[in-house]
This record gives sequence, structure tokens and C-alpha cells, in this order.
Amino acid sequence: MKNQYQKSHVNFKETSLFGRYINLNHIEDLILSCTDFFDLEVIGFSELNAPIYNLTIGNGPLKVLMWSQMHGNESTTTKAVMDLLNWLKQDNSQVKSLLSNLTISIIPMLNPDGAEVYTRTNANKEDLNRDAQNLTQQESKVFRTYLNFFKPDFCFNLHGQRTIFSAGETNNPATLSFLAPAYNKDRTLNSVRKQSMRLIAYVNNSLQTIIPHQIGRYHDGFNANCLGDSLTMLDIPTILFEAGHYKDDYTRENVRQFTYVAILEMLLAIENNIQNTYNHELYFNIPENEKLFCDVLINNVRVKNEIFDIEIDFNEVLIDKELKFSPKINNIIKSSKKKAHYSLNANGSVVLTYNDEELYIGYENDIIKIGLDNCSLNSLFK
Repeated sequence: MKNQYQKSHVNFKETSLFGRYINLNHIEDLILSCTDFFDLEVIGFSELNAPIYNLTIGNGPLKVLMWSQMHGNESTTTKAVMDLLNWLKQDNSQVKSLLSNLTISIIPMLNPDGAEVYTRTNANKEDLNRDAQNLTQQESKVFRTYLNFFKPDFCFNLHGQRTIFSAGETNNPATLSFLAPAYNKDRTLNSVRKQSMRLIAYVNNSLQTIIPHQIGRYHDGFNANCLGDSLTMLDIPTILFEAGHYKDDYTRENVRQFTYVAILEMLLAIENNIQNTYNHELYFNIPENEKLFCDVLINNVRVKNEIFDIEIDFNEVLIDKELKFSPKINNIIKSSKKKAHYSLNANGSVVLTYNDEELYIGYENDIIKIGLDNCSLNSLFK
């Protein structure tokens, strides 16, 4: 059942953005066109001297800072953020009320170098989400300087996760996952974490009406070098968003919509202090993410007169500025326990490489041969 924000999303969806490969060139003109509504500034530059933009709107006492594409290959939340910008441009009482109570600051792309080449890391092959203490990278320094200037009351740390995650030990993918990051190795609950947990519990309750049983809770193991953990250490309630997988949605366009709804509802909750009507313990009712999925599972494959299952995952590869999915065999096992986004049954046939060799772990190619027939694995989701 759609809620009102999901229903109206079509009116605010930034149609120039589509798919998984989103770099600065895709969004820069959109950002620059926002100056009639937002305060726009370049808060610094990446290791390769690409601008890192920030957009601020509202004049309320509560400050919310959000950022996307800290990991360059996690673009779903960037699309959702650009949709949110369109929603915030409205001239109506709901938006006016929100902006009189909140000041919202948005960094649409923290890692433009990684986004350009579709890598998790930055130009120096460093994970910015492991650089919160040492601040060795320009992007990390830019973020920390802006954080110290803006002094947010809440932070939204926007990420994406792979198709392998399930919402607990279920047959459901973790379409969205959330985390209230820890601030010490004992994962103690203090008022800051509880505030984050209440917000997540509220949004989870709302999202269950549109993606039931597809919300996960990210593991809260402590790492002071992770940005979310370091912000909780600074007594800033921080919510980690992980945009995951939805059935047949390898372009992450459906997940984009759900992420947009989650961000918007969380902002409205903060405005109205709704989260404090929720018991933080409800957070623990959300099932923890498990790695139970593979992209393709081929059952009943004959290998030397024995029957095996083959587990395949899609690697994302950027070729000539176009993202391709490259199927790779990760396991050949008797009676796989994995759940699959797509299943094939070999019915006792031999499965070979495209040039008739015996399959092996690590084989990476779109084409396999089941019996006498060639099969394109990419065609399964087109």
C-alpha cells in the first residue's frame, strides 16, 4: 500500500537521473540550478580537485546534515537526494513549516573522484569511511571542516549495499537498512544512540506499509574510524541509511523511491519531534542484516556424475562510461542454502563455460551453456 509521499514521488523524481552510474557530470547542472531556492557553496575539493558542493535550505533552529556517495559506487541515495531537492522547492505550507523549524544541509556527492570511476574508494584508493580519525584524505578534511562549521543536531549518512543482504533470516531482500552507530566497543546505549534508534523505529513503522518485511538493521560493531561511529562519539545523533535491493530492481529505481520516502519522513519526524513518542527498544525489533542471497542460483547441475548447485553474483563493471553487470561464479556446492534473486534448474544437465570448458569458481562471463543451450545470465533481469 503506497503512502502519500510514495504516491507523489513521480511529481518530484529527477528524470534526468537513471540507473546505477551517477557521477558529478550528471548532477552538477542540477545543483547549479538550485540557487533560487538553496544557498549553494563549494565547501572544498577532492583529491583530483573536483568541487564538493553543499546546498543549504531553511532557517530553523534544528540542523540536519546529510551526505551521499561517500562511496563512489553507491549512487541510489544520490538520486533520492536530488528528488528531495525538487520536493523542497515547493511553495506550500508543509514545506514552509519544515523549513521554519529545520535548517537542512546536503552534500550530494562527497566522493566525486570515486563516483567518476565507480569505485568505493577515492582517487587514492582510500575508503573515506575508514578515515574519520586520521583525516588523511582531502574529502575527509572537507567534511570535518564543514561539520565543525555547521554543527548539526542530526546527521544522515547515506549509503548503498549489495544484493546479497536479506532482512534477517528470511526470503526477503534488505531493501533498506538502518543503523544507529555505536560510540564505544561495548555498544552502550546513551541518549544520543537512543535518539537515532527512535527515529529509525518510527521510519521503520511507516515503511512497513510499503515494503513489509524488507527493512534490515545494519550490524553495530564499533569502529572509531567509521564516520558514523565517530559522529556518535561527538554526541551527534546519526542515522546510517543503506539502500539495498528490491525485486527485479537492478537499476535501483524502486529503491530510490523508498529511500526518498525514508529521508523525507525522517525530516518531518524531526520537525514534529515524533520520534520521541517511540520506545527506542522498537529498534531491536528490526531484523539484523544477513548475507543470505546470491544473484543467480543454478540448481541440479551435473558435475562428474554428482549433483551440485552453482551460486553466481553480478559484479558491477564500468566500461566506456557504461555500467555492466558481469556474472561471476562464487561457489559450486552441494545443496546450497542461499536464496536467489533468480533461479535456474539445470535438471541434471552439465553446465559449461561459453567455450565448452568445465565451470570453475571465479569464472566471470555473461554466457554459460546449460546442456546444449547458451544462456545469457544478464538477460534474466532485462
